[in-house]
Amino acid sequence: MSKDDRITLMVKQQLESRGITDQRLLDAMRKIERHLFVNKRDEVFAYDDRPLQIGSGQTISQPYMVAIMTEILDLKGEERIIEIGTGSGYQTAILAELGKEVFTIERIDVLLNRAKKILINLNYNNIEFKVGDGTIGWKEKAPFDRIIITAAAPNIPEMLFDQLAVGGRMVVPVGKRFHQDLKLIVRMQDGEQKVMSRGGCLFVPLIGEDGWQND
Repeated sequence: MSKDDRITLMVKQQLESRGITDQRLLDAMRKIERHLFVNKRDEVFAYDDRPLQIGSGQTISQPYMVAIMTEILDLKGEERIIEIGTGSGYQTAILAELGKEVFTIERIDVLLNRAKKILINLNYNNIEFKVGDGTIGWKEKAPFDRIIITAAAPNIPEMLFDQLAVGGRMVVPVGKRFHQDLKLIVRMQDGEQKVMSRGGCLFVPLIGEDGWQND
């Protein structure tokens, strides 16, 4: 099966059949080649319905999880987005396709450097990169219209929520180490949180000052 056929099958069987309907998102996931973001030995599995190890104890999420988290953000094209956990850079590329600006933070420099190289080679020029503790956000660039956290937090990260614009959306897995609930948090006009549950999930832990303290 050719690469294009595998991508088409991924979108049809893993995304559309599970209720992903955002056409801009589906087009982005057809365009961006996931095998570029995985280890060479795992390229044959790049379009399978599963996460893959990318080194340093981190993973690239399964395509459906990338899609559902992105769809929840409800991107229209003018948003300033901060991503906590660059990882492989695949989710970053999806965000860069769908939003105006992306600010991405990764605590593991070897992963950030690899992702940055791939994304620059793909000619994305609307992404800013930072190595550091993502749980404290990027105050100099705030406020953000959207926040996406691609690791599991023990609680809703308050320092990140404080950097969310009024009416903005944050998506984050919240819960215990080996089971979380995917949360959508909207910042209301009065500054309060409107929290909605979007189902169970499993992510690596969010490490940092406002997350888990260690692996």
